[in-house]
Amino acid sequence: MKIRIEHDRCRGAGQCALNAPELFDQSDDDGTVIVLDEEPSPELQDSARLAAALCPNAVIRIIESCEA
Repeated sequence: MKIRIEHDRCRGAGQCALNAPELFDQSDDDGTVIVLDEEPSPELQDSARLAAALCPNAVIRIIESCEA
């Protein structure tokens, strides 16, 4: 799994950091998402999927390992 972010669309809602703090943080400057681990271990992958699903601006893209 890989995590990709569309930074220009992020509005800093913080749902990612709230629901998966081991994977996401927010910038002190503008509150936008910071990815802490772009290739999470298997035990954190469900948290990454949840964060992506809860993002109100849909800026988190999850690339499963079987995707090109």
